[in-house]
Amino acid sequence: QEDCPALNNGDNLSQTQLLDRLTHGCRYDRLERPITYTETGTRLPVDVYMRAYIYFMQNLEAHDLQFKIFALLQMRYMDPRLSFRNVSPKRLQPILGEQTLRDSLWMPHIFLANERDSSILGTTEKDILTSISPDGTVIVSTRIKATLYCWLNLKKFPFDEQHCSTVLESWMYNTSELVLHWEQKRPITYDPALHLTEFILQNSWSNETVINADLSDLRHGAFAGNYSSLSFTVHLNRVVGFYLMDYFLPSMLIVALSWVSFWIQADQAPPRITLGTSTLLTFITLASAQGKTLPKVSYIKVSEVWFLGCTIFIFGSMVEFAFVNSIWRRKRNIPLRKLSSKHILKSTLPPNLSRRRSHARSRSFSGASARQLDGNAAFNNYLTVNLPITPIMENIVLEPQPKRKSSFQQLSGNNRKLDVTFVESGENAMATTSTAAAPSLNRSMTDIPNNNNIPEDFSHEEQIAYTGWTTLTPQEIAIWIDTRARFMFPLAFLVFNMFFWTFVYCI
Repeated sequence: QEDCPALNNGDNLSQTQLLDRLTHGCRYDRLERPITYTETGTRLPVDVYMRAYIYFMQNLEAHDLQFKIFALLQMRYMDPRLSFRNVSPKRLQPILGEQTLRDSLWMPHIFLANERDSSILGTTEKDILTSISPDGTVIVSTRIKATLYCWLNLKKFPFDEQHCSTVLESWMYNTSELVLHWEQKRPITYDPALHLTEFILQNSWSNETVINADLSDLRHGAFAGNYSSLSFTVHLNRVVGFYLMDYFLPSMLIVALSWVSFWIQADQAPPRITLGTSTLLTFITLASAQGKTLPKVSYIKVSEVWFLGCTIFIFGSMVEFAFVNSIWRRKRNIPLRKLSSKHILKSTLPPNLSRRRSHARSRSFSGASARQLDGNAAFNNYLTVNLPITPIMENIVLEPQPKRKSSFQQLSGNNRKLDVTFVESGENAMATTSTAAAPSLNRSMTDIPNNNNIPEDFSHEEQIAYTGWTTLTPQEIAIWIDTRARFMFPLAFLVFNMFFWTFVYCI
C-alpha cells in the first residue's frame, strides 16, 4: 500500500519508529493471533509459556475460604510478525516498554479461574514490563495481587493440612488456537523471605490440564470446546502453637479446676455450685471465641470433639456434686453386707427404688410363705434379706414390732444363712421364723443391722468379720464417692486425651 511505511534501513530508526512500522495496520492486526504453519500447511496453535514468582502469601482466611497472593506472572510466546532481526540486524538487544507497548500488541487473554478479586500492583505503567526480542519472542511480566478461593477441609482443625491452588485458563481461545504450558525450568519460585505466621509451606507442584466447557458453562463466554488450563498448588501445614497455648492448655486447666469441688465437703453447696458454674461458663466462652473464626460447616471438626469432651467432664463434676449432696442430706444410716464398691453404690439408690427392686427379687421366693401367714390379708410389700448365721446370732430372738411382722422362712445348715422376710399389711405386722437349725433367739431383729452389741472401737472390716454386716452413715458414703471421684475423673480425662491425640497425629 502507498501509505504503508517501509522497513528498510531499520538500524537508523529509533525503537519507537521501528515499532510503529512493525505494528502498522497494513502489516499487523492486534486482534489476530500469530499465525504459524507446519510443513504441510496446517495452522498451529499459539504456545504460551507461563512462570510465576510469589512475593508474599497471606494466611488463609478460614471464615471466607480464601487466601491472597502477591506474585509476578510472566508469559512468553512467539509472534513472527514482530521479528526485526532481518530489518535491523545491528539491533541485538530486545525492545523494552511498559503498558503502552503492551496495548499495541496482540495478547493472549488469560484469567484466574478461582479468583475473587485481582488487581495490578502499583500503577499500571510501572508494574507491566513488555519485551520484544529480535526473533519476535514477546515476554510480558505483570505484578498482581489476587484474592483466591480455597475450599478448606476443616475436619482436623486446627491440626489440618490445606492444599490451595491458583488456576490460570485461556478465556477466548480453545486448544485448537492456544495452548498454555509451564516453563520447563523452575515454573514456580518463591521469595526467600516468604514467611507465613499460621502455616508452614511444605511444598508445591504445578499441573497442566484441559477444561471441557459446554453450553451450560458460561465461564468461557458460552463457547463450547476444550480450553487449556494451568495450575499450581501449595501444601500448607497449620502451626498449632497458637491453639495449644490459647485453647487447649487453658481448657485442660479449666477441666482440672472443676475437680477442685471433690475436695470440698458435700454439704458446702454454695462454693461447689459457684465453682462448677463458673468453670462451665468460662469454658463455653473460650469455645465460642474459637468457633467465631471458622465457617459453619456441616461436618464435625476435631476442635469441636475436644470442646464437647471437656464440657462433658465439667458437667459431670457438677452432676457428681448433686448426687453426693442428695446422699449427704439423708437421715438414716445404711446397712451393708460387704464394704465393697458394688454394695456401696447400690446403697446410694433412693430408698423407694431400692425397696421396689428388692420386692421384685424376693416375690418369686417369698410369695408362698407369705400366703401361709394369712391367706386373706393383702400384703403391700415384703423384703427378703439373706443373713449369714454367726454364733452371736444363734441367741437372737425376734420380737413383734409395731405395724411390721417378719418371718424367718428358711435356714440352711450347710451354708449357715438366714432368710428374713418382712411382710407389711395395712393394719398389723409381725415377724416369724421357720428353721430347723436355729434355737430360740433373745434379741430384736431390728438390732441386727445396727450391731448394737459390737464394741464401738471396731472398724468396718472388724464389724464385717464379727457379724457379716456393717453400717455407714450417708455422710461417709458421700465422702467415699468424692474420694473415688478424685481419681476416676482425672483417669478418665487421661484416657480421653490418649484417644484424642492418637487420632490427631496417628490417623
